[in-house]
Amino acid sequence: METIDRGSAGSARVAIVGGIHGDEPAGERIVRRLADELDAEGEGSGDGLVRLIVANEPALAAGTRYTDADLNRAFPGDADSDEYERALAPRLAAELDGMDAVLALHTSHSAPPPFAIHSGLTPSVRRTVTAMPVDYVVDASGLRGTTLDSTIPHTVSIEVGRQGSEEAVEFGYEACLAFLRAHGAIDDEPPTFTETTVVAGDEEVPKGGGEPTVHFANFEEIPVGEVFAEDDVYTHRVEESGVVPILASEHGYEEIFGIYGRVTGTLEPPGAVDDAAGSKTSEEADATVGETDGTVEEAETE
Repeated sequence: METIDRGSAGSARVAIVGGIHGDEPAGERIVRRLADELDAEGEGSGDGLVRLIVANEPALAAGTRYTDADLNRAFPGDADSDEYERALAPRLAAELDGMDAVLALHTSHSAPPPFAIHSGLTPSVRRTVTAMPVDYVVDASGLRGTTLDSTIPHTVSIEVGRQGSEEAVEFGYEACLAFLRAHGAIDDEPPTFTETTVVAGDEEVPKGGGEPTVHFANFEEIPVGEVFAEDDVYTHRVEESGVVPILASEHGYEEIFGIYGRVTGTLEPPGAVDDAAGSKTSEEADATVGETDGTVEEAETE
């Protein structure tokens, strides 16, 4: 693991993590580009910090997802483990301790569009998600509890594009700049906030064997009675309305076709929440359920 600290224009302590998976080199490229472009630690006008991390260097060098265990399934980890990633997880968590906002970069074999992921909504997470140029955020609180965003407070993961593509690198870089603006770490221009559609992750869709086929794109609602995906073992026919695929892929994952999700509402920008909440604090507003223009905002928990 390599940690690079840079200065900040503001007071927040923020971190960007790339290279959690070694077969996703876009994250490392983005982190190193930011390290070259941002002011050195102590040179920013504020007293905050931008921490840039290249997480899994051995897996990156080997070009494999992991060496012993999937790092993003290994948290909180075990410092005494013989498995490299399981021992790395608590070291990475220690580097992120006390951060006001964390962004973890990922790519996948799945098709666009890029999207964000969180496992617990806080005011910081709201700022991160609604500042970045994504139309969707997946609420993964009902899925695994061993990922970075499910164990480190104020963390958002972002799928920046197709694995190995230059488009993913460029989109991820722009998303990182938007993240840094949202938390005052750079002041080249004001942050821009927009509402984001919330999709609750429901369940993983298992894959069996033989030739896999996926029939619907990410976030495209699957009509009742239609087959989402199939192979020689499974035929996954959707029997309920409102189901959309997340991370849908025929060959990207060994054990799953992707994840079923459901659109649950919209995540409003921080200013809109403050206006709707009146005299409430942002923390109090993030614990409420409201209706805006007929769209029910998701029930939010930290």
